Amino acid sequence: YAAKRLECGAVVGAAPSYNVRRECPAAGDVVVLLGGRTGRDGIGGATSSSKSHNMKSLATMASEVQKGNAPEERKIQRLFRDPAVTRLIKRCNDFGAGGVSVAIGELADGLKIDLDAVRKKYDGLDGTELAISESQERMAVVVAAEDADKFIEYAEKENLEAYRVAVVTEEARMVMSWKGQTIANLSRDFLNTNGADKHTTVEVAEKQPNTDKVLYGNLREMAADLRTASRRGLVERFDGSIGAGSVLMPFGGKTQKTPAQSMAALLPTLPGQRTEQGSVMSWALEPDIMSEDPYKGAKYAVYNSMAKLVAAGADYKAAYLTLQEFFERLRNETTRWGKPFAALLGSMDAQLELDAAAIGGKDSMSGSFLDKDVPPTLISFAIAPINGGDVISPEFKEAGHPVYLFSATEPTAKAVKEMWENFHALCQKGIVKAAWAVENGLAEAVMKMSFGNEIGFASEIDWKDSAWFTQFYNGASIVAELTEDVDGATKLGTTTVSAVIKLGNEEATIAELCAINEGVLEGIYATNAPAKGETPVFSYDKGTTSAPAIKCARPKVLIPVFPGTNCEYDSAKAMENAGAEADIVVIRNLSADDVARSVETVASKIAESQMIFIPGGFSGGDEPDGSAKFITSFFRNPAVKEQVTKLLEQRDGLMLGICNG
Repeated sequence: YAAKRLECGAVVGAAPSYNVRRECPAAGDVVVLLGGRTGRDGIGGATSSSKSHNMKSLATMASEVQKGNAPEERKIQRLFRDPAVTRLIKRCNDFGAGGVSVAIGELADGLKIDLDAVRKKYDGLDGTELAISESQERMAVVVAAEDADKFIEYAEKENLEAYRVAVVTEEARMVMSWKGQTIANLSRDFLNTNGADKHTTVEVAEKQPNTDKVLYGNLREMAADLRTASRRGLVERFDGSIGAGSVLMPFGGKTQKTPAQSMAALLPTLPGQRTEQGSVMSWALEPDIMSEDPYKGAKYAVYNSMAKLVAAGADYKAAYLTLQEFFERLRNETTRWGKPFAALLGSMDAQLELDAAAIGGKDSMSGSFLDKDVPPTLISFAIAPINGGDVISPEFKEAGHPVYLFSATEPTAKAVKEMWENFHALCQKGIVKAAWAVENGLAEAVMKMSFGNEIGFASEIDWKDSAWFTQFYNGASIVAELTEDVDGATKLGTTTVSAVIKLGNEEATIAELCAINEGVLEGIYATNAPAKGETPVFSYDKGTTSAPAIKCARPKVLIPVFPGTNCEYDSAKAMENAGAEADIVVIRNLSADDVARSVETVASKIAESQMIFIPGGFSGGDEPDGSAKFITSFFRNPAVKEQVTKLLEQRDGLMLGICNG
């Protein structure tokens, strides 16, 4: 990955099915463009992602991938949470690859697109640039002609630009006009051909036999390896609590040092709503196996990502996948073409064997930089629904519990599925207390599971030492802490009060292994940041007898939403859970008139409230105090400042903030 740094993330959303219309646009329907404006940045984004780069690429290609506008995207999320809005939408599309030409061009068979209506970041763009510029903070939405004004009105309330750009026509042609001239007029039949057929020759390396592989010689060597190294210093740079819906934090246990193998969260709800329904999502990639045999590596990734879901308590039969593939520049070399061919074949075989379909996916064939190539990479993401209370975390919970290995009785998909079903049945009975999908051997599993609560492990099985450090070829096995002994699985040992891991004739303390494991990446992603100077001691021993001036059962809390605010829902929910009445107000700043009205609205609402709560957020480039600057300037407005002063100094009100709020 020296050729190209790999950064890959996954996100999942959910919407109530009764809020979603699935209809075909009809002639006369209107296409509304919602969100950000169009610029030259983003022209060529999809194609440049599959170009090989060189030393000049930063200067010549940097603008081809548009810099996202996160605050604008957040506004669209808010708008689409309103059922009254989504029920107006017949069909919608984002502005990814291809810009207007694809986002709008895919919505209906017949379209008449007015490029002059597309709002620009700056003047000077020609028709082609307007048609192909990509960006992620825009949506194309089809609504009935009589609903267009209503939809635009809803968007403006959320501080979003929305306007008509196209109409659906009876004739099955995509027509684009610019400055009174038709610049594109294409038949839908032609577009649906997806272009000319393409053929190439591939050469796939001979398939290697399935074999388990011994990775390490002892516990300390295993703990010090980059494959097993703790990533806590990196993970803690991200916030695992935003949204207040996380079921699993990134690290578990009293020490918060056992890494979670899956992301589990409750479905997001509005203030006043509650749910126990959630989702669990996992990923898997084994670069070494992918490099040795892309077919086996891809198959391993699918099986291992599914095993992580099962280990978290989910039912594999409800799972879906999505795949991300990254490969070297293929050129015209048959052996290079053979690598993605073999990887996709392996992932397809795994999907068919497990009855788990991959929805969508993304790929890049540009992983070459000068004479360097990225290794073959196929990442499998797996997701399944789950009840929040059924999620199982991986850290050992209690000493004296048996620890079992669940693995297939024979090397077939049928045996794997039977094993997963048996394991899931134990989860449903409450017998499974902790579980880990085996990746780099059983020793890694018990070591990582022991970190969180410093509960030790003593093996009770007569194995060669190498068995503990063997990587299983199919990635489907699970190590689990149970409350009782069971049949159909291999008992490995027992959890212990002593914070020591004993495997056969070898033992090591949890503290030593944890220090080794976290030390591998400490110089790159530090877990400790030594502070300088003395820590002041604060104390207060004088009581107070003053009573609050406010006498009301449910104090009213004003929560202003500024551009970039992203935790107003969980802030409102926390306030309502505490007995207050939350009032969320969107601050609009698209025009001077919008700002003036927002000032007037906020000032009047402060006069009716007993508390102001400013939630956190972000800004476009996340510059220092970026979004906080706008917040402070807004509150310096004389009308707002006067009401805040009265609230705090005359009415004994409160003002709270979180993050940059």
